[in-house]
Amino acid sequence: MTENMSEEIVPVCPEERLREAEHLVRMGMYCATGVGLVPLPVVDLVGVTGIQLDLLRRLSNLYGVKFSKDAGKNVIASLIGGGVSFSVGPLLGSMVKVIPLVGPVLGAISMSATSGATTYALGKVFIEHFESGGTILTFNPKAVKAFYEAQVKEGSAILAKTKMNEQPVGKVAEAK
Repeated sequence: MTENMSEEIVPVCPEERLREAEHLVRMGMYCATGVGLVPLPVVDLVGVTGIQLDLLRRLSNLYGVKFSKDAGKNVIASLIGGGVSFSVGPLLGSMVKVIPLVGPVLGAISMSATSGATTYALGKVFIEHFESGGTILTFNPKAVKAFYEAQVKEGSAILAKTKMNEQPVGKVAEAK
Protein backbone atom coordinates (compact mmCIF):
# COMPACT_ATOMS: atom_id res chain seq x y z
CA MET A 1 0.00 0.00 0.00
CA THR A 2 1.13 3.50 -0.68
CA GLU A 3 1.41 6.47 1.61
CA ASN A 4 -1.19 8.43 -0.35
CA MET A 5 -4.58 7.20 0.87
CA SER A 6 -6.30 8.16 -2.38
CA GLU A 7 -4.09 5.71 -4.28
CA GLU A 8 -4.89 2.75 -2.03
CA ILE A 9 -7.16 0.15 -3.57
CA VAL A 10 -10.22 -0.80 -1.54
CA PRO A 11 -11.24 -4.43 -2.14
CA VAL A 12 -14.68 -4.80 -3.67
CA CYS A 13 -16.02 -7.96 -2.03
CA PRO A 14 -16.48 -8.25 1.75
CA GLU A 15 -14.43 -11.48 1.95
CA GLU A 16 -11.46 -9.84 0.24
CA ARG A 17 -11.78 -6.77 2.45
CA LEU A 18 -11.85 -8.93 5.59
CA ARG A 19 -8.83 -10.91 4.39
CA GLU A 20 -6.91 -7.68 3.76
CA ALA A 21 -7.96 -6.31 7.18
CA GLU A 22 -6.72 -9.48 8.92
CA HIS A 23 -3.44 -9.17 7.02
CA LEU A 24 -3.05 -5.53 8.12
CA VAL A 25 -3.64 -6.53 11.75
CA ARG A 26 -1.04 -9.33 11.60
CA MET A 27 1.55 -7.05 10.02
CA GLY A 28 0.83 -4.34 12.58
CA MET A 29 1.16 -6.86 15.40
CA TYR A 30 4.55 -8.10 14.15
CA CYS A 31 5.83 -4.55 13.58
CA ALA A 32 4.73 -3.44 17.06
CA THR A 33 6.37 -6.53 18.55
CA GLY A 34 9.63 -5.57 16.84
CA VAL A 35 9.44 -1.93 17.89
CA GLY A 36 8.81 -3.05 21.46
CA LEU A 37 12.35 -4.42 21.41
CA VAL A 38 13.86 -0.93 20.99
CA PRO A 39 16.10 -0.52 24.05
CA LEU A 40 15.28 3.15 24.61
CA PRO A 41 12.50 3.98 27.09
CA VAL A 42 9.64 6.07 25.70
CA VAL A 43 11.02 5.80 22.14
CA ASP A 44 9.44 2.34 21.99
CA LEU A 45 6.08 3.73 23.16
CA VAL A 46 6.16 6.47 20.53
CA GLY A 47 7.01 3.92 17.84
CA VAL A 48 4.27 1.51 18.86
CA THR A 49 1.71 4.33 19.01
CA GLY A 50 2.72 5.32 15.48
CA ILE A 51 2.23 1.75 14.26
CA GLN A 52 -1.17 1.57 15.94
CA LEU A 53 -2.24 4.89 14.41
CA ASP A 54 -1.12 3.70 10.99
CA LEU A 55 -3.03 0.44 11.44
CA LEU A 56 -6.16 2.36 12.38
CA ARG A 57 -5.68 4.70 9.39
CA ARG A 58 -5.27 1.76 7.01
CA LEU A 59 -8.29 -0.07 8.40
CA SER A 60 -10.35 3.13 8.19
CA ASN A 61 -9.35 3.56 4.56
CA LEU A 62 -10.09 -0.09 3.79
CA TYR A 63 -13.60 0.29 5.19
CA GLY A 64 -14.17 3.76 3.70
CA VAL A 65 -14.32 5.38 7.15
CA LYS A 66 -13.12 8.95 7.62
CA PHE A 67 -9.94 9.04 9.70
CA SER A 68 -8.23 11.86 11.55
CA LYS A 69 -4.98 11.51 13.45
CA ASP A 70 -6.33 13.31 16.53
CA ALA A 71 -9.47 11.18 16.68
CA GLY A 72 -7.30 8.10 16.17
CA LYS A 73 -5.05 9.03 19.09
CA ASN A 74 -8.08 9.58 21.32
CA VAL A 75 -9.66 6.28 20.34
CA ILE A 76 -6.43 4.34 20.91
CA ALA A 77 -5.86 5.98 24.27
CA SER A 78 -9.43 5.31 25.38
CA LEU A 79 -9.33 1.68 24.29
CA ILE A 80 -5.85 0.69 25.39
CA GLY A 81 -5.93 2.95 28.41
CA GLY A 82 -9.29 1.51 29.48
CA GLY A 83 -7.76 -1.27 31.56
CA VAL A 84 -5.24 -0.40 34.25
CA SER A 85 -3.06 -3.43 33.52
CA PHE A 86 -2.97 -2.63 29.81
CA SER A 87 -2.33 1.10 30.26
CA VAL A 88 0.37 0.78 32.91
CA GLY A 89 1.98 -2.35 31.45
CA PRO A 90 3.56 -0.75 28.38
CA LEU A 91 4.79 2.23 30.40
CA LEU A 92 6.38 -0.04 33.01
CA GLY A 93 7.82 -2.27 30.28
CA SER A 94 9.35 0.78 28.67
CA MET A 95 10.64 2.36 31.89
CA VAL A 96 12.21 -0.85 33.27
CA LYS A 97 14.70 -0.52 30.40
CA VAL A 98 16.58 2.16 32.40
CA ILE A 99 17.65 -0.37 35.07
CA PRO A 100 21.33 -1.18 34.41
CA LEU A 101 22.20 -4.60 32.97
CA VAL A 102 18.91 -6.54 33.31
CA GLY A 103 16.51 -3.67 32.58
CA PRO A 104 16.94 -3.55 28.81
CA VAL A 105 16.40 -7.29 28.45
CA LEU A 106 13.40 -7.51 30.79
CA GLY A 107 11.87 -4.34 29.38
CA ALA A 108 12.32 -5.45 25.79
CA ILE A 109 10.69 -8.81 26.41
CA SER A 110 7.67 -7.41 28.24
CA MET A 111 7.26 -4.35 26.01
CA SER A 112 7.58 -6.43 22.85
CA ALA A 113 4.89 -8.92 23.91
CA THR A 114 2.54 -6.24 25.23
CA SER A 115 2.96 -4.07 22.13
CA GLY A 116 2.20 -6.90 19.74
CA ALA A 117 -0.79 -8.19 21.69
CA THR A 118 -2.41 -4.78 22.18
CA THR A 119 -1.89 -3.86 18.52
CA TYR A 120 -3.51 -7.14 17.47
CA ALA A 121 -6.45 -6.49 19.82
CA LEU A 122 -6.86 -2.91 18.57
CA GLY A 123 -7.03 -4.14 14.99
CA LYS A 124 -9.49 -6.93 15.75
CA VAL A 125 -11.78 -4.57 17.66
CA PHE A 126 -11.84 -2.12 14.77
CA ILE A 127 -12.41 -4.79 12.18
CA GLU A 128 -15.51 -5.85 14.11
CA HIS A 129 -16.56 -2.22 14.61
CA PHE A 130 -16.12 -1.27 10.96
CA GLU A 131 -17.72 -4.51 9.72
CA SER A 132 -20.85 -3.57 11.68
CA GLY A 133 -20.94 -0.14 10.02
CA GLY A 134 -19.30 1.84 12.83
CA THR A 135 -17.05 4.86 12.42
CA ILE A 136 -14.30 6.40 14.50
CA LEU A 137 -16.85 8.88 15.90
CA THR A 138 -19.33 6.16 16.93
CA PHE A 139 -16.72 4.01 18.69
CA ASN A 140 -17.54 3.21 22.33
CA PRO A 141 -14.50 1.69 24.14
CA LYS A 142 -16.57 0.62 27.17
CA ALA A 143 -18.84 -1.48 24.95
CA VAL A 144 -15.92 -3.50 23.56
CA LYS A 145 -13.80 -3.83 26.71
CA ALA A 146 -14.39 -7.58 27.19
CA PHE A 147 -13.81 -8.29 23.49
CA TYR A 148 -10.63 -6.19 23.54
CA GLU A 149 -9.27 -8.07 26.56
CA ALA A 150 -10.06 -11.41 24.90
CA GLN A 151 -8.24 -10.25 21.77
CA VAL A 152 -5.18 -9.20 23.80
CA LYS A 153 -5.04 -12.78 25.13
CA GLU A 154 -5.49 -14.16 21.61
CA GLY A 155 -2.71 -11.90 20.30
CA SER A 156 -0.43 -13.03 23.12
CA ALA A 157 -1.17 -16.67 22.27
CA ILE A 158 -0.44 -16.09 18.58
CA LEU A 159 2.88 -14.45 19.43
CA ALA A 160 3.80 -17.27 21.83
CA LYS A 161 2.92 -19.87 19.21
CA THR A 162 4.90 -17.99 16.56
CA LYS A 163 7.91 -17.86 18.86
CA MET A 164 7.67 -21.60 19.63
CA ASN A 165 7.56 -22.40 15.90
CA GLU A 166 10.68 -20.38 15.10
CA GLN A 167 13.70 -22.39 14.06
CA PRO A 168 17.33 -21.31 14.05
CA VAL A 169 18.54 -20.30 10.59
CA GLY A 170 20.71 -23.41 10.26
CA LYS A 171 17.76 -25.67 11.07
CA VAL A 172 15.65 -24.14 8.28
CA ALA A 173 18.30 -25.02 5.72
CA GLU A 174 18.51 -28.59 7.09
CA ALA A 175 14.74 -29.03 7.02
CA LYS A 176 14.56 -28.38 3.27
